[in-house]
Amino acid sequence: MFRKALESDLPKIVDIYNQAIIARHCTADTVLVDFDNRLNWFNQHNNIKTPIFVYEIRGEVVAYGYISLYRFGRAAFEKVGEISYYIDFVHHKQGIGNMMMEYLISEARKIDYAHLVAILLACNVKSVALLEKYGFACWGVMPDIADIDGEHFSHLYYGLKL
Repeated sequence: MFRKALESDLPKIVDIYNQAIIARHCTADTVLVDFDNRLNWFNQHNNIKTPIFVYEIRGEVVAYGYISLYRFGRAAFEKVGEISYYIDFVHHKQGIGNMMMEYLISEARKIDYAHLVAILLACNVKSVALLEKYGFACWGVMPDIADIDGEHFSHLYYGLKL
């Protein structure tokens, strides 16, 4: 079940995001976050234009996704949303990524976004495959720009016209 995120979901959101940081291929963040780090992010995002959604199984948050403003403050991009999504590693390979992608695309259309972008590391091959499955195409590559523990990874820009 999808629903809008509540502040009480933030500890689980932090846990899931920290899994991605530890994995070293799911985000460019390299330092673990905590509730206080993410509270401001949460409060800035959780509104009509930039919602945060959680996915629950039997009352437990197991995934979250959100839409951010792309290049905030630049009017030419006001109809472009950036999507991000994270799934608890225990719940990978259960179809949640597919449901999350469908839900985020549907919600972006309701909000009246014209385009979606997803910005990710090239080494995140599962997310690349998921984006391509839903019609996203690679719109840009920043080669070997991310340095994670001395390894360099390309930064990809994927996009979808809604």
